Amino acid sequence: MSERYLYSHSHYPLFFLYFFILSLFSMFYLFLIPAAFARLGIPPFLAMILFWLSLLGSFVNIPIAKMKNSVPMIRSRFVNFWGIKYRVPYVEYTHTTLAINLGGAIVPIIISSLIFFQILVHHLFALLLKSIIAICITTLIAFIFARPIKGIGIALPAFLPPLVAALLGIFLGLSSPVPQAPVVIAYLSGTLGTLLGADLLHLKDIENLGAPVASIGGAGTFDGIFLSGIIAVLLV
Repeated sequence: MSERYLYSHSHYPLFFLYFFILSLFSMFYLFLIPAAFARLGIPPFLAMILFWLSLLGSFVNIPIAKMKNSVPMIRSRFVNFWGIKYRVPYVEYTHTTLAINLGGAIVPIIISSLIFFQILVHHLFALLLKSIIAICITTLIAFIFARPIKGIGIALPAFLPPLVAALLGIFLGLSSPVPQAPVVIAYLSGTLGTLLGADLLHLKDIENLGAPVASIGGAGTFDGIFLSGIIAVLLV
């Protein structure tokens, strides 16, 4: 849940390394998507559309509200004096734009809704109960480890949601008679648990952060949500 900033030149190597790793995971994801989502009752072509919408939609933040900051927001401006530019920080009281991220929130909610629909249609109430328990556990863990960072937003370690989701999927799902249970539990807990615990339960902290934009499912939590989807598919 944070504003995305442009990368400086010093961040280029780290950015390309991150992009390379993400590309490798994406390739695995592309091969496994049709089989995994078909087992969940979601048509493969729709799964592919949702995957790319999730990835590319991470750059799209849809404003939904404005919240007045209770702490000053520190900004910077540059003053040109005799050909020399000086960075001058200044403080202003303003609003934080609350947004919802397309790829990190809206798409996972759509996919989760489709999965819940399939669970109810097939009367898999035991799987529904296990999924809810897993979501609650992930929500609690995400809430505890998410940290509000002044001037930026809510941040959560990217590795935490997929790790917790995978363990819950294995522990609660392998004993289920439903073959796709580990995938369902891992995906629902990793995505919805992160959104609930890291973002929604920390909404009260936004007015104290002094951040220009706070995005639900945005940069601070998107990586964890996206990786949770990848790990869930790998459990197939």
